[in-house]
Amino acid sequence: MKLLVQTASGKELVAGGIAVQPSDSVEDLQKQLQRRKSQYHPSRQRLSLQPAPGEKRGQVLAPGTRLAEYNLQEGQVLIFKDLGPQVGYATVYFWEYFGPLMVYALLFYRRDIFYPAFRSKLQPQTLTQQLAFAFWTFHFTKRILETYFVHKFSHGTMPLRNLFKNCSYYWSFAAFVGYFLNHPLYTPPGLKQTYIALAFAMIWQLANFRCHLILASLRGSSSKGYQIPRGFLFEYVTCANYMCEVFAWVCFAISVQTLAVFIFIGAGGAQMCVWAQGKHRRLRKMFDGQDGRPKYPRRWIMLPPFF
Repeated sequence: MKLLVQTASGKELVAGGIAVQPSDSVEDLQKQLQRRKSQYHPSRQRLSLQPAPGEKRGQVLAPGTRLAEYNLQEGQVLIFKDLGPQVGYATVYFWEYFGPLMVYALLFYRRDIFYPAFRSKLQPQTLTQQLAFAFWTFHFTKRILETYFVHKFSHGTMPLRNLFKNCSYYWSFAAFVGYFLNHPLYTPPGLKQTYIALAFAMIWQLANFRCHLILASLRGSSSKGYQIPRGFLFEYVTCANYMCEVFAWVCFAISVQTLAVFIFIGAGGAQMCVWAQGKHRRLRKMFDGQDGRPKYPRRWIMLPPFF
């Protein structure tokens, strides 16, 4: 059968359409499209069905599925969108997490460069500053290791611009937080406060790791389709991984008692709230209890008891 490929404006992308078999995969279709339009690598292609009445966008054809699953008919129109230059998720995550490690380390080890006015009277860092550096290093090292050994991505790539956007956020905040935490005039709170708050921060970090393992196990069950996250904190919170992340950084901020860290988690937490609300909405829509589908249980979105 032949499928017609058009842009959102209705312009025909491939004259005469593309001949496929129902047993072909979405990747097979994308490769054929690339043969006809060499500038569109499969990673740049998003193919979707025409939107149903009342919908803004049709169902996206997911890589790894057979065309037969979409009940496509002879002459059916698919909508094409060029996603632009792409880069692998793991590559983006590595650089956005490796940067903060290096930026903070520079500020920690080379204070003579970044605080020239205090060069002649620099004192060794306080224990709180040393523990803060250890926690920061642990967190972003954990992130890098999770990227390669835990996370399973639903998409192989993302737009190249995200590499620069994400790195700008993480690297600039690393410089912002690191500058004030390593400043010669930094005054730490009492060590008891630092110890207790950092202990709780580490507990939340380990809880976050447990949440990531649960989410990775769901990605590995592709034959069952998407599932409702269950177990551990997911029994109570939709985005338990985000909750643990926020609580860990709040505890860290208390342990060092620096406004810069509160600003950092405020910016990151606000973005996570947006992502969490979207995911919660999608899960409730996907698991609506209709036509044999399970009903999504009542849960907090991200930050109980507030959100």
